[in-house]
Amino acid sequence: MVESVIQLKCDCNQYPWGRKGSESAAARLCAKTPGTDFKIEEDKPYSEMQVHVVHVHRASTRLHTVLDLQDVLDKHAEELIGKNVLQKFGHSKLPYLPKVLSIAKALPLQLHPNKEMAAELHRKDPDQFTDPNHKPEIALALTDFESFCGFKPLEDIEALMQLEPLQQFLPDTKKPKFDDMTLKHVVKTILSASDETIADVQAALLKQPKEKFGKDTYIPDLIPRLQAQYDKTDPGTIVALITMNYLTLKAGDSIYIPADGIHAYLSGDIIECMARSNNVLNTGFCPRADRNNVELFCKCLTFTPHSAEEAILNSTSFDRSKNGKTKLYGPPMSEFDMLATILSSGEKETISALGGPSIMINVNGEGKMKAGGKSYDVKEGYVFFIGKDTETEFEADSGLQIYRAYVE
Repeated sequence: MVESVIQLKCDCNQYPWGRKGSESAAARLCAKTPGTDFKIEEDKPYSEMQVHVVHVHRASTRLHTVLDLQDVLDKHAEELIGKNVLQKFGHSKLPYLPKVLSIAKALPLQLHPNKEMAAELHRKDPDQFTDPNHKPEIALALTDFESFCGFKPLEDIEALMQLEPLQQFLPDTKKPKFDDMTLKHVVKTILSASDETIADVQAALLKQPKEKFGKDTYIPDLIPRLQAQYDKTDPGTIVALITMNYLTLKAGDSIYIPADGIHAYLSGDIIECMARSNNVLNTGFCPRADRNNVELFCKCLTFTPHSAEEAILNSTSFDRSKNGKTKLYGPPMSEFDMLATILSSGEKETISALGGPSIMINVNGEGKMKAGGKSYDVKEGYVFFIGKDTETEFEADSGLQIYRAYVE
């Protein structure tokens, strides 16, 4: 009989946008995960702690046997995942990928194709688009977090486009109303512009009086910061600042990124969770050689604008939390939901059994977890897979801050 709780071992990526050394929460947590041989080097950037790779099984001999989690799930799919989830997705892979991200500078301006487009791209170019799935995601802030997410309301973009340096990106034939097709033309034209044009426009925007930017007075303040990160010729700076929502979140706040929604995370430490896919298109905040075709990017992109408030994913009380210490983040998608359990020293929480598999990570504090008839130490950086129908009880010694992705 397989154990319903499996402690996981993790990896940490080193993309250039990550925070350096022990400033990176991803690196600090990964270094404290039992069974890992990861060591922090203070001069290197650490970007993503991936918590879905392999696991460490604590045998009665206290020896560690390293196995691949997917092998265990394949062998014990019904016990750990459950018939309903297996039938829902048609495979024994977890349909979600949770990570801890530590961000020092803007990630590439990107989108993830929706299911229909992902299937088409996978069929045509399976080397680049390795699966036919979509990749909606959430970002849950652990610290102050900045992000560009989705498009601003059309009237706000139209007002900014009246600035003289930006008018060259408008269509030659002016339509009676600034609509989605006008926005698409603007974005495509900016992304297709020459390096010289982009540099000139950024310089001209910096010369504009601050009041010319209306309520978006952050724009001239962010231009030098983004230029220092990605050069004065990167079109992502203009697209993000002029057409996209700029959000500043506090710890506990969350945003939802739909499939085919444009976004770029700017700074902070977050829990990120997404539908299981590797498909991504980049077109800014990266070297020109790493940018995808502008035509393809715009074909995949949803140009429906929304307010910054509509990007926020609010939490609710979780109805299977017995002591009321757990919040639910429920994005409008079927692949996963996220729980956040925050306990002060001495507090307890019990979460009723979930109807599918979950992965949990503790990012702060120490305590105990009882599950499946056993007791487990829970410390900073500890990560567990928990099989379906497993009730969990937590008791905090020095506080606990637990995040848990699950599907039912």
